[in-house]
Amino acid sequence: MVKTGMLSVVGRDQARYNYICKEAATYCQNHGIDGAICSVANYLYPDARVLAGNVEALDFIQERAKDVSLKLTRRLPVSGAFHTSFMEPAEEKFGKALEEVTLEEPLIHVYSNIDGKVYQNPKHVKRSLKKQLTLPVKWEQTMHHIYERAKGLPFPNTFEVGPGKQLGTILKRINRKAFDSYCKV
Repeated sequence: MVKTGMLSVVGRDQARYNYICKEAATYCQNHGIDGAICSVANYLYPDARVLAGNVEALDFIQERAKDVSLKLTRRLPVSGAFHTSFMEPAEEKFGKALEEVTLEEPLIHVYSNIDGKVYQNPKHVKRSLKKQLTLPVKWEQTMHHIYERAKGLPFPNTFEVGPGKQLGTILKRINRKAFDSYCKV
């Protein structure tokens, strides 16, 4: 069984996340770990990502953090490398399950995690949800789409419901003016 995980990282301006992941996967392959994968799983905000893959690849990144312009690394308490190709077996099963579900046209804007854009119709929702298992979550891009507006238009009130303040933190780093209308509930 392949051990996988996720690593939250914050880099300096010059950090190249895809390059770092490629180097980590190459390191694993050179050390006899076949099928090693490491990729960006979440785009959180400028200079912050979640990387996912083999634990050996994540160890490689943590050991060389300063060499690859990372200021901070933190393992996430999860059981897998979500939003990577490790999830392909689940994608097929999930797709079949989605075929059995009837969806209505969205009545409000619902944003897709895979491209940050508004879902267009039920077919688009199903196609995107299936891909969400293996493609990175694009929080940064989604926030840009949600809070995009003409100059002078006010930002909507934003409420974060549930434990933690992760979405507020992301919003603050992406759009400080929109954050002024943020409230943790």
